[in-house]
Amino acid sequence: MLKIKKIDLIISIYIFCVVASELMGGKTFGLIHLGGLNLSVSVAIFLLPVTFAINDIIVEAKGKARAQGLIRSSIIVIALIALFSLLAVSLPPTARFAPTESAYDTIFKISIRFSIASLTAFALAEFLDVVIFYRIRQKLGKKNLWLRTNASNFIGQFVDTTIFMVLAFYALDKSVGQNLSFIFGLVLPYWVLKCLMSVIETPFVYLGVSWLKRGNNED
Repeated sequence: MLKIKKIDLIISIYIFCVVASELMGGKTFGLIHLGGLNLSVSVAIFLLPVTFAINDIIVEAKGKARAQGLIRSSIIVIALIALFSLLAVSLPPTARFAPTESAYDTIFKISIRFSIASLTAFALAEFLDVVIFYRIRQKLGKKNLWLRTNASNFIGQFVDTTIFMVLAFYALDKSVGQNLSFIFGLVLPYWVLKCLMSVIETPFVYLGVSWLKRGNNED
C-alpha cells in the first residue's frame, strides 16, 4: 500500500511552491483598479507565503535545523533551474520543434538579473524568517504561535520583497530618489498583500503543526 511520510509530503509541497514560483511567477494579473491606480501582482503571490508558513510549521514541529536544511536545498533547486533553463534555451531545436522555439524561449528563458534577485531575496528572507520565529519561540515559549508565525513572516516577506525589487528594478541611469520612489511603489502593495496572505494562512499553520507532530514517530 502506498505510504508517504508527513514530513516528505510537506517538503514536497514546499519544493513545488519554489519551483512553480520560479517557472510561472513571470505572469502578473490585475488586482485593483481604482481611478488611476492599477495594481498588478505576480501569480507567485499565492505560493510564496506558503513557503514561509511551511518554514514555521517545520521549525515548530521538527526544529530550526530541519527548516534551514530545507531552505539550503531549495536554494540549490533555484540555482539548478536557472542553469538548466539557460542550457535548454541555448540548444538548437530539431525541425519538428523549430516552429515553437520562440514560444519555448519566451516561457523558459530566465533573465540572469531576475534569477540573481530571486535567489538572493529567497535565501536571505527564508533564513531570516526561521531565525526570527525560533528566537521569539525561545523568549515566549510554545504559546502564541499566531504571533510567532505572523511576526516572522511579516519581516521575512518585507526583506524578500525589498531585496528582490531593488536588485531586479534599480536603474543605474536614474537618480536615487527616482529609484526609491518607483521601488517603494512596488514593495508596499506586494508586502501588504503577502502579510494579508500570512494572516489568512495562520489557521493552517496550527493545523500543520498539530498534524506533523502527530507523525513524529514516522522519522
